[in-house]
Amino acid sequence: MQTVRTKIFEYGQKEMDYLKNADPILGKVIDRIGKIERVIIPDLFPALIYAIIGQQISLKACKTIWARMQDQLSPIVPEHIASISVEDIQQLGMQTKKAGYIKGIAQKAASGEFDLNRLYELSDEEAVKQLSSLSGIGKWTAEMLLLNCLERQDIVSYGDIAIRRGMMKLYDLPELSKEQFEVYRRRYSPYGSVASIYLWRVSYE
Repeated sequence: MQTVRTKIFEYGQKEMDYLKNADPILGKVIDRIGKIERVIIPDLFPALIYAIIGQQISLKACKTIWARMQDQLSPIVPEHIASISVEDIQQLGMQTKKAGYIKGIAQKAASGEFDLNRLYELSDEEAVKQLSSLSGIGKWTAEMLLLNCLERQDIVSYGDIAIRRGMMKLYDLPELSKEQFEVYRRRYSPYGSVASIYLWRVSYE
């Protein structure tokens, strides 16, 4: 069994102080909770596979399938995953279509058709565009990779239900328009990713 490497998303007092000054309501949450240790996957390929697994399922279900993958299909590298049948991937507990996306992306990464390492050089917008060209990857999945792997500093995803729910709870809103979301997203910039980490926590409290 291969356990995929993880680390803690790096941020500190500078980012926390900035957000507290920019948004006193969020600031109260930061003061109450303190620093959150957000576990991320720093290696691009396993992080991308984890993000695909997590599409439209609960965090608990995602972690269960991810543990099975590490246990049964290691190593989680493009060349190995590309060699495994869609059926064997699907039997971990996911839809056949999602298993097909995982195998397809592994094949493109293994052949060099898609160079994951090039993402390091791209802007957030360009990286999302490149990732979204892959079958099975939409804007939300791409944004999750930018935050949960590349540690980009300013990701607040409108496509993330938990982030929207966190905003609604935080500001006591009965609904949240895209325009209102954008007001908050701009307020958090350039440290939107740290704000997202707190919004996730608020969402599940």
